[in-house]
Amino acid sequence: MPDGVRLPASRELALSLGVNRTTVAAAYELLEKEGLLSAHVGRGTFVHAPSAASTGAISFSSSRPADELFPVEAINEILQRSTRNPDLLRSLLQLGSTLGYEPLREYISTTFDGEFTQSSASGVLISSGCQQALDLLARAFVQPGDLVMVEEPVYPGLREVFHRAGARLIGLPVGEIGLDIESLELALRRERPRLILVTPDFQNPTGATLPLQSRIDLIALAQQHNVALAEVAIYRGLRYHGDDLPSLRSLDESRSVIHIGSFSKIAFPGLRVGWVCATREHIERLTEAKQWSDLHTDHLSQYILHEFARSGGLAEHRRQMLETGRQRLSATLSALETIPEIAHFTRPQGGMSLWVTLRQGLDAERVLDATGGRVSFLPGSAFAVSRRYPSSFRLSFAGLRPAAIRKGIEIIGEAARRAAASTPERYTSPHMAIV
Repeated sequence: MPDGVRLPASRELALSLGVNRTTVAAAYELLEKEGLLSAHVGRGTFVHAPSAASTGAISFSSSRPADELFPVEAINEILQRSTRNPDLLRSLLQLGSTLGYEPLREYISTTFDGEFTQSSASGVLISSGCQQALDLLARAFVQPGDLVMVEEPVYPGLREVFHRAGARLIGLPVGEIGLDIESLELALRRERPRLILVTPDFQNPTGATLPLQSRIDLIALAQQHNVALAEVAIYRGLRYHGDDLPSLRSLDESRSVIHIGSFSKIAFPGLRVGWVCATREHIERLTEAKQWSDLHTDHLSQYILHEFARSGGLAEHRRQMLETGRQRLSATLSALETIPEIAHFTRPQGGMSLWVTLRQGLDAERVLDATGGRVSFLPGSAFAVSRRYPSSFRLSFAGLRPAAIRKGIEIIGEAARRAAASTPERYTSPHMAIV
């Protein structure tokens, strides 16, 4: 396709190809990261031909680990060991339990982060990443028309899963310290939701972390109103500063909180291995949904991750990721401080992303356009449920080296100044814009 050709909207293309809309959105995102597409909210997605594209574009668009950190030698050694054992290889190539690879389930249930104290792996289901875990949750617990409460701004993949299931979504505001518990309490007085979903640690997209007392209050409210509560805990292992806080599930004496984890952020997203920890009743319902979805998660990927974790490789890899993440977060925060056109940005203690709000009157889409394709980021509208975030955007820093982070934010600053010069002055004083 020649440069400048407008591509169909993701929903339109998904319908014409007979695939899920999230598949098309993911493909568009990958092509944009490679500099082959240019996306503009309100205008569409356009071909950005290699001959016309600027080389070395800096992408803050994707919340994923840096692949240069992957310990490929260790993984290659595990693969070679598996191929030298014919009996093992045969078992990995055969159909297995929908629940997942038993040794990996045992590992998760007893040792992962020291959080779970279950007597067996019966409360663990292995999923094909966090995204499938969310999909199974929607299939097993939500009927069309059911009310589901989610954070706002929210990870688009979570929002779309429940939209597709026919749920009615209520977005609960997320601030500096995560989900606003008072807003949740007021909403629960008015509505009877089927499910509440939260990301207590380093929420995507804001990077906010819910304090201990708020976690306790959240659990109490869910139990008081008899609402199922699920936590997305995929960023828990990426704390760079401060002390770890207990997960919602570990705080819940009844152990009824549904806990979703994944190796995608702390290890390798391409292997697509996540998990759900829940009551046996909940696991049975989720397992039935998975049975009709894909039978079971890929055995070889589960085997690789279990061997990698059992050998100590995961712990060592995580130490390196924490050191690298600490440096990259620091570079992001210090660079943002140099841009006066920014009214506010969150200051997470871990995770992969943070939330930036421009001064009142500046539009994030206009700033993105003004970078001339040299930088990409996701504007606030991508994370909306019911509110608009025209002046906000997400910066995902984990996949970029500090020098690229500083250069990218410098370009954003230049673009913001150009946009500000053509925007009527409406800004009076900094204010917290994340609601």
